[in-house]
Amino acid sequence: MTVTPEKSAEDVIKMIKVADYIINTLAAHGIDKIAVLYGAANGDLIDAFTRTDKTEYLCFMHEQGGGFAAEGYAKIKGVPGVMIATSGPGGGNCVTSIQNCFYDSVPVIFLTGQINSKFLRPNEEIRQIGFQETPIVEIVRPITKYATMIRDPQRVRYELGKALHLCRTGRPGPVLLDIPIDVQKALIEPDDLEFFDVLEAGNAPSQAYLPLIDHQIDQFMKDLVRAERPVMLIGGGVRSGGAENAFRQVAEKLKIPCFPTWNGCDVVTSDFAYYGGRIGTYGGAGRNFGIQNSDLLLSVGSRISGRITGGNPTSFARGAKKYLVDVDAALLKTENQQVPFDENIHCNAALFFHRLAHRLDDYQPRNGEWLARCIEWRDKYDPVTLDHWKPGHYVDPYAFMRLLSTKVDANAVIVADSGGNLVTCMHAFETKWGQRLISSNGNSPIGFSFAGAMGAWFANPDRQIICIIGDGGMIANIQEIQTVINYGAKVKTFILENRIYGITKAYQETNFEGRAEACGPKGYRPPDFIKVAKGFGIDSHYINRETSIDASIQHVLDHDKAMICVVNCFDHHTYEPRLVGWDTPIEDMTPKLPREEFRANMIVPPVEGWDK
Repeated sequence: MTVTPEKSAEDVIKMIKVADYIINTLAAHGIDKIAVLYGAANGDLIDAFTRTDKTEYLCFMHEQGGGFAAEGYAKIKGVPGVMIATSGPGGGNCVTSIQNCFYDSVPVIFLTGQINSKFLRPNEEIRQIGFQETPIVEIVRPITKYATMIRDPQRVRYELGKALHLCRTGRPGPVLLDIPIDVQKALIEPDDLEFFDVLEAGNAPSQAYLPLIDHQIDQFMKDLVRAERPVMLIGGGVRSGGAENAFRQVAEKLKIPCFPTWNGCDVVTSDFAYYGGRIGTYGGAGRNFGIQNSDLLLSVGSRISGRITGGNPTSFARGAKKYLVDVDAALLKTENQQVPFDENIHCNAALFFHRLAHRLDDYQPRNGEWLARCIEWRDKYDPVTLDHWKPGHYVDPYAFMRLLSTKVDANAVIVADSGGNLVTCMHAFETKWGQRLISSNGNSPIGFSFAGAMGAWFANPDRQIICIIGDGGMIANIQEIQTVINYGAKVKTFILENRIYGITKAYQETNFEGRAEACGPKGYRPPDFIKVAKGFGIDSHYINRETSIDASIQHVLDHDKAMICVVNCFDHHTYEPRLVGWDTPIEDMTPKLPREEFRANMIVPPVEGWDK
């Protein structure tokens, strides 16, 4: 930029590149680590890091791994994660990561470089003009809160401000900004540009809603006083809304059984006095008896999906009056609900619990017997039984996971993957208040947890970071072992190696007469991970039944560097309790209880035809 009669030397000095403005603005919002994978189309964005010391880039081996890491970073850091990819395949490789963040409400900003504006195709009749030109905005629009291409440099302040606001407010989620090379290079005067007015968003309940919210809370209090078997269902929205402490204060006053979804397992922790067990089609402790026998259900921050209700939604909490609290207005519409709720409260979790707490000053809990019964169910129907501790040829993953949960730090971050190892974790790992147990539950791709755990470590390297993954998932992002080495990320990775796709094999045995196609040993065979670790140059350990499991776990946790630990769970693919059959109510799980025991546990009558 040269000095002209219209622009003084002082004005020129104030001007900066669009790329620098973007990186500086992200840093100003507390984002101190940004995942990247370099390509020519994002070169200016990455070069901008050389002119700031407020944030730094982290190079990943694959865009999917970088996106997963950005997700883990956001969940632990409490600020948006960022992933910067190049055009074409770079943005395409981020799609799975974007899906994760969309379905699990995680605030992550995806920045994709785009080819020079003059080479963009003029219309959809032409497939492509520029090299690696891809319409990434159109591809990801259905799985983002907001996606746009910044064609005009003068719009960057507005668009970046909008992206930062939308990804964090209302129901959080991912956004994507696609930025052509020439726009990244352009010079701007940020103070002179239009900014985004947050009042435009309008995606959260306004003050006008408060009288209605208070009225609905008053109605809940009337029902609570009459209820004999009240329960709470707590989802990930309580965590993403920053309401975990407010929930605990309310729960301490209500003294009723509380049940977490998988995204809420580190909010309603296993050591909580009012923890009633885990629910759903793979319901763990308690086998769903508590929620199925309730007469008043308050659900906060959770969509009530088929994984919670089972395939017979009308049988879910069928004896209860149901209240649903959510910031997502669409989930409150009866036509969108598989289980119609009686009262739908449009409110974020923190505000709801704050206003409910004011109604509880004079409330006297009177459901002690009900609470005691739910805790009795929780303890009696623990998924980890004595059979899991019997000596055998291989390591039982249920026993291993339960033992691991007794040894990790009180403020550890446990990042679980998908499939059988995730079910085992959710069945057997007992959480403590102060820990984080995260996964990518809505989309649940294999390979998330290894890169996601790296993101958690970058967010807070002072915490103990534990990765739980299967052999299938480890292969999916195995290249990121090099990223661990490059940055010294002290992630402790436990591979539950059964050498099959365990959850798939269990599904095939139920649905395809035991024909195990393409899931191992036919069609799938993992590598020797100890040799792989040696090849990368990362420390490793192997746990077999003959090894002291207790001492081995401690050895891995005490190691002062990253370590990969292979746990020999050969051929294990039994994940119980679980629901079999999509017409079955979720309290009737396998292994089946004797008829007399089942009926003795049902206060609400069993579904008609159960005996058949």
